[in-house]
Amino acid sequence: MLPQNKIQDVFFTILMAFVMVYAMICYNISLNVGGLQNFVFLAAFKEMLIMWPIAVVLELLFVGKLAQKLAFRFVTPGKDPMIMMILAISAMSVCLMCPLMSLAATILFKSAGSEFVAVWFQTTALNFPMALCWQIFIAGPLVRNVFGFCVRALFKNAGNKDKEAA
Repeated sequence: MLPQNKIQDVFFTILMAFVMVYAMICYNISLNVGGLQNFVFLAAFKEMLIMWPIAVVLELLFVGKLAQKLAFRFVTPGKDPMIMMILAISAMSVCLMCPLMSLAATILFKSAGSEFVAVWFQTTALNFPMALCWQIFIAGPLVRNVFGFCVRALFKNAGNKDKEAA
């Protein structure tokens, strides 16, 4: 299920940003320490406090609309199958968010110094394949299902309250 209004869009964005940012932080910490280790899963929450809000703000103010606009250059709403719409928007979101979030991580967590541009490009290049695969195969389906469950549960409870009031 996809968001149908602004409140749902904000909720969906918060969920998606959490799943994407947490996974990408775990991935980057693992790259830095030479592989995935148990401590990574807890250590990621420290960076989450900074990176999650950045991702939410970027998505809501800039990336979400631009990703749709770019996706709609090669898919047509109402004409193409819904899965193609979802994949196109997801891919464009990664194309925009990956360099932006890699930039934020380079500024905040990497002491790049005079090699700033090279470190940012390398960070983006290492993150992009993981971000795209994670978004398409794991985060996207997971978040859409959780979001759908929450929205259906909310509407079901709202409907029951209306019946009780009558």
